[in-house]
This record gives sequence, structure tokens and C-alpha cells, in this order.
Amino acid sequence: MGSHHRRRPGRCPAPTTAWPGEPWPGPGERAALLDWLAGCTQHLLDALREAGPDRACWAWWEELQATRTSGAAARHQLQEIAVHTYDAQLAAGDAQPLPAQVAIDGIEDFQVTCVATATPWPHEPVIVDYHATEGRSWRLTLSAAGAHTTRLDDKDTHAEGEAGVAATASASDLELFVYGRLPLESVKVDGDHRHFERLIEWDPQRLRLGTWGRSAEHAPHLAQHPR
Repeated sequence: MGSHHRRRPGRCPAPTTAWPGEPWPGPGERAALLDWLAGCTQHLLDALREAGPDRACWAWWEELQATRTSGAAARHQLQEIAVHTYDAQLAAGDAQPLPAQVAIDGIEDFQVTCVATATPWPHEPVIVDYHATEGRSWRLTLSAAGAHTTRLDDKDTHAEGEAGVAATASASDLELFVYGRLPLESVKVDGDHRHFERLIEWDPQRLRLGTWGRSAEHAPHLAQHPR
């Protein structure tokens, strides 16, 4: 994360298709590593504050439902920090749930960055619903036109079609599920489980970008394999 925070500000001035630089290795000693990580994070925060939320910025996602701006990058960086904090806690044997408000925004951020695509869905069209027990819901539509997400709520009256499968859990568990940190069994599933299995296998980023190598964390399907 520290290496990424050091490189990210170098791509905030303007959009580009290039990945921002080589890894920036940190020190091996624990105390020095913590200081280094804090400095890297501050470096990113300073750059984002200077840029403002609307400045063009490098991003790997398709610009369909999420912009390539410093504001969108900041939003996504918060989710990467949250999920990797969970990873560190898990490694230390003390994994904690993600903060509910962070996770609610994280589910939506994941949908509009990692999932939204114009690459055709290679199976029959399907609707996938996600319900956080805190009261927020999202609908993912998969078809020959690609993948598109909409937010649902109790006042929604224009949602069309019936979901082929739906996942319900706390916002924390839903976000950890879509990021591949929790298995399918960790959420309540209503409908055909095969749709999630197909999402695991689908990787339109690699189809669209060829051999451009990104981690599984950025593959635009939902129930991902862990990094």
C-alpha cells in the first residue's frame, strides 16, 4: 500500500494509460516500516488535497460509471486501505469488521470501478441484487451490453426484472465477499448459485486489455479469488 500511495500522486495531474511507475520498496524493520507507511499515506493525502476532487487522474477502470478523477481515486483508495487493513488484522489473528459506512460506500465503489464494463457478458442475461442489512441495496445487470449497476432503495419504483440471484449480508461481509476475502457461504444467497460461479470465472479486463497484468483484486467480477 505504501508503494502505491507513493506512486499514485504521479498520475493525478492528467489521465494516462500507463501504470504509475515501479514499486517503491519500504524498509524491512517494523518500526521503520510503520513510519514509512504513514509518510506514504500523507504523501498521497497532500497530493489529493492539492489536486481537488475534479482533477483528471490516472485510473485502471473503464470510465463508464466512475470518473477518472482524483476524487474517484481517493474514494477507491479508501476501500483498498480498508480491505488491506482487514488482511493485516487477519494475518495477526484479530480480523475486525469494516466500518459500516465505509463498507456501504465500498460496495458501490467496487461495482462502478471493478464491475462496470462494456465487455459483453458471455452467458444469458441475468440480474444480480446485493442487499446490505444496514438498508442499502444495489442491482447489477449483466447482458450483451456488459455490466451496469444501479442503486436500489425502499422508494425505488423503476427497477425492472427479477433477480436471478441475490446476496444478503452486513455491509462489511458484502464488501469482503466481493473482494474475495469471504466465501460465498458467508452471505445469504437466494437464487441460482451458478451466476456467482460464472462471475468468479469472468475477467473482461484481461479480455479488453490483453496481457496487461493487474491483480485479481481489480478483475471486474464479484466473487473474486483473494490476492
